[in-house]
Amino acid sequence: MIKYLLRRILGWLLMIVVATNLTYFLAWAYLDPRSNYVGRRPPATEEQIYNSLYPRNLSDEMPLYERWWNWFSGIIFRWDWGESPVGQSVNGQLSYRVWVSGQLVLGAILIMTILGIALGVYTASRQYKLADRIGQATSIITLNIPVVVAALALVLLAISFNRWVGTTVFYVTGSSSSGVTGFFPVIIDSLQHMILPVTALVITGYASIHFLQRSLLLDNIKADYVRTARAKGLTKAQAVRKHALRTSLIPVTTQVAFMIPAAFTGAILTESIFAWKGMGQYFMQTLSTNDIHGTVAIAAFGALMTAIGAMLADIAVVILDPRVRVS
Repeated sequence: MIKYLLRRILGWLLMIVVATNLTYFLAWAYLDPRSNYVGRRPPATEEQIYNSLYPRNLSDEMPLYERWWNWFSGIIFRWDWGESPVGQSVNGQLSYRVWVSGQLVLGAILIMTILGIALGVYTASRQYKLADRIGQATSIITLNIPVVVAALALVLLAISFNRWVGTTVFYVTGSSSSGVTGFFPVIIDSLQHMILPVTALVITGYASIHFLQRSLLLDNIKADYVRTARAKGLTKAQAVRKHALRTSLIPVTTQVAFMIPAAFTGAILTESIFAWKGMGQYFMQTLSTNDIHGTVAIAAFGALMTAIGAMLADIAVVILDPRVRVS
């Protein structure tokens, strides 16, 4: 088992290195840090542009292989991912924004996973009954609601509720308030900021897990091994919980594990509406400012999250499927 995990880790590390370096060359092919100085008034001279970009390893007058080696060696020997064209440290931006997005994304994925699986099990156990039809209709509606619409509707509702109670219960912008100190006040403040964006992501994201869990569980409920379990005296609920659910959870957990990397950089609209300075907003910022080092760092982070998702999926399959443990 340890040898298998080591092989997997080494394979993913190699993938991350290759993907990151490939992204670096592609970024230089499509992004131009010099364009940040175009259109300035008064216009920047060539000497000023050179003096701004060269120390940051972003000058196109330096050979590409030299730029690449300076960047790559900085990561290997100093864990320095470079600077943006305006002098921002990529390390500093990532260390702050990963934590901001982590609160939002991991909370939303946890809630939508629990909600989606619970609804899938509940509706599958009551196929074609009223609860099943209401659950499916609700999920179809929420699945087709754009996250922008859901987020803006929540903002309007929150503003109306705050006015009605006469105090700020839900914050509609930012991830935290300045000047808040103390353990419990910080926790409460964070929850007040998280409720709306997390709710927006859950409303628009749980339905896919619900439908997947429902369809898989329906297939397994009708399987021979479940019928055999019921013939031996188990009730329908016991057969579903002990046999059918365990098997049907395997594809669901795999999907959820791979939702993590996509969600970190994919919550662009949600972070923009609620003014969360997370990875999604940073991704858009790096592209708009031709920030090559920032763009490559985000790609590397996405590759790392993909590797973690794959490892979590493998672990989940081993836990849920005894046949994999034996093999």
